[in-house]
Amino acid sequence: MVNSRQTDERFVARSLDLARQGTGLVSPNPLVGAVILDASGSVVGSGYYQYDGLKHAEVLAIEQAGEKARGGTLYINLEPCSHQGRTGPCVEAVIAAGIRRVVASMPDPNPAVNGRGFDRLRAAGIEVEVGLFQQQAKVLNESFAKWIRNKVPLVTLKAAMTLDGKIAPPPSDPKDPSVPGAGGATGGYITSTVAREHVQELRHKHDAIMVGVGTVIADDPLLTDRSGRGRRRRLLRVIVDSLLRLPLESRLVKTAQDDVLVLCSFAEEKKKQRLLNHGLQVKQVAYSTPDGRPDMSAVVKLLGEMEITSLLIEGGAMVNWAALAAGIVDKVFLYYAPKILAGTGSVPFAAGPGFRHISDAAHVQNVRLHRFGEDFAVEGYLRDPYE
Repeated sequence: MVNSRQTDERFVARSLDLARQGTGLVSPNPLVGAVILDASGSVVGSGYYQYDGLKHAEVLAIEQAGEKARGGTLYINLEPCSHQGRTGPCVEAVIAAGIRRVVASMPDPNPAVNGRGFDRLRAAGIEVEVGLFQQQAKVLNESFAKWIRNKVPLVTLKAAMTLDGKIAPPPSDPKDPSVPGAGGATGGYITSTVAREHVQELRHKHDAIMVGVGTVIADDPLLTDRSGRGRRRRLLRVIVDSLLRLPLESRLVKTAQDDVLVLCSFAEEKKKQRLLNHGLQVKQVAYSTPDGRPDMSAVVKLLGEMEITSLLIEGGAMVNWAALAAGIVDKVFLYYAPKILAGTGSVPFAAGPGFRHISDAAHVQNVRLHRFGEDFAVEGYLRDPYE
């Protein structure tokens, strides 16, 4: 078989497309897709990883290819594993199948692998090429990378706001700056239907979503994944609620099915028991402010211990600031509508004291712009998930 750059690009791209089909199904493991071409260049096997299916993508592709895999090429977005996990090492299956060449996008960020799989393949006489579509592959598994290396989730801060950075009109209670601007209770949605539909796709990519109790009191949201796509685990709905003020009549409480976690600083036993009786989880975490707001660093540590690899924050102004101030935010996805609220009473994207100097400001890097009808969004990183 004559190898060509065009062929390699085509089938590595296909492996990435296959891997994406596992979105919502594989966490806390990575998204992986694989394609096998036989010695004449024909596709003889393909597959993508699904957690409950146990078998890894390359094993599924090998089983489909059978003897036709011998002398062929494996295309894959992530390095085959070299360690014993829920299944045996995939590199041994690749070697046993008689694969002649492996073309992969990137090494596995898992410290237990991280190049060892490629080393084993090369030692067995298999030609290995790495790096094609590496950036796309890294983005695809950035939450896995953050969690497997640091045991905390990748945190994305999402907000919808006007061009002047307001997430809501003046709250009905001017003493409560935590009131968010997501919807109904504050006078309608800021962004368009198209943008709000994309939010559901964003939620589908995450293991958990988090808001402050002020958002629940103001907007009574469901915080569910309404993308219409399947997922292995329910989207964990996390409420930061220092004093357990979560209303029992809220839709969150009424729809809880062991998928609502309330994080408090002071767990009054009677209030805690009421929430537990309604099927919610309640956990007390350390607080970091004089008024007892939960320590955001403790929050992400707890979620990491629960094998939550990705967290989407959709909070109000105070929660947004608390996350930024604590330094837990990895990336932002900020939607803007072509509207201007103005006024000092309108609710800003982030409240609190803010950063005192320009040099201290959160610096968003690797910025990408997205259009949603008249609206647009800014996506960018505050830190590299692979650090």
